[in-house]
Amino acid sequence: MKLNANKFGIASAISFGVLWLICSVLVWLQPSMMMNMTGHMLHGDWSQMGWHLSVTGVFLGLIGWSAFAGLCGWLLANVYNRIN
Repeated sequence: MKLNANKFGIASAISFGVLWLICSVLVWLQPSMMMNMTGHMLHGDWSQMGWHLSVTGVFLGLIGWSAFAGLCGWLLANVYNRIN
């Protein structure tokens, strides 16, 4: 079975964009809980750090990380198709 690399890349970008927005909303609603979760995920003490959440930052992060996820999804599908 071959994957359509373009569709897989777009699906990856959209999926990551949705996850980015959910995470941003959680940071906005529960900043201390999300800071603790970040510390646990990165194996560090982030309690002295703070979130600086802005609409511009959320938008730029959404665009940048979605584009990166789309590119990674496209590459993954192409590598998968070549292995098959």
